Amino acid sequence: MAVKQTAGRDSLGAFAPKFAELNDDVLFGQVWSREDKLSLRDRSLVTIVCLMAQGLVDSSFQYHLITAKQNGITRMEIAEILTHAAFYAGWPKAWAAFRMAKEVWAAEEEETVDGKAAHQNEMVFPIGQPNDAYAQYFVGQSYLAPVSTEQIGIFNVTFEPGCRNNWHIHHADKGGGQTLVCVAGKGYYQEWGKPAVELHPGDTVNIPVGVKHWHGAAPDSWFSHLAVEVPGENGRNEWLEAVDDATYTAVCGQNA
Repeated sequence: MAVKQTAGRDSLGAFAPKFAELNDDVLFGQVWSREDKLSLRDRSLVTIVCLMAQGLVDSSFQYHLITAKQNGITRMEIAEILTHAAFYAGWPKAWAAFRMAKEVWAAEEEETVDGKAAHQNEMVFPIGQPNDAYAQYFVGQSYLAPVSTEQIGIFNVTFEPGCRNNWHIHHADKGGGQTLVCVAGKGYYQEWGKPAVELHPGDTVNIPVGVKHWHGAAPDSWFSHLAVEVPGENGRNEWLEAVDDATYTAVCGQNA
């Protein structure tokens, strides 16, 4: 889909018509619209880092922050992007960029707090604490609350909207595997090579050992499930690649 931009003509159409044309029709109309080469999300990321590196945290930077948010960059991701860039572009520039980014993502932060509270009211199990120990295996923020740690391990795992874990496989020398019991929100489960399944409260998924799979929340809903560890000998998880945006978007589309 072509990006439509009129800022050049609106501001400079009479004074510098050629510049306005290049801005609206070439930069945005052609370069930004080449999604087959680079996604809008990635173009936003590159643009933000370039502007921050030059110290250009002005109205154009604010525009590109807003655009980045619209293109799917989350509050957590923009914080990580600016933190990483700070070591190369300069610490003072990062401070200035953060002040503006905090304002742009403020509404999302409030929505996250309100959405989390509403989700908690839908279930009897606690959301728990940020799942920091396994954060490297998730896209987005997840939370973990132990329900039972004796005899059988049972954990309430909560995913914020759009969050999902990486592809992974449960292994065991004997027995093993995992059972998911959905308790709130809407999510997805997918096995490698098979269509994804939409999950709702009350749904149960039985995952045998040796099956590559992932599970997580829908883009517009929080999601929680109990993860029940099936007893087995020498049980372990093999964490694999992340569920990329293209795979996740296709799953959401097929279940729309």
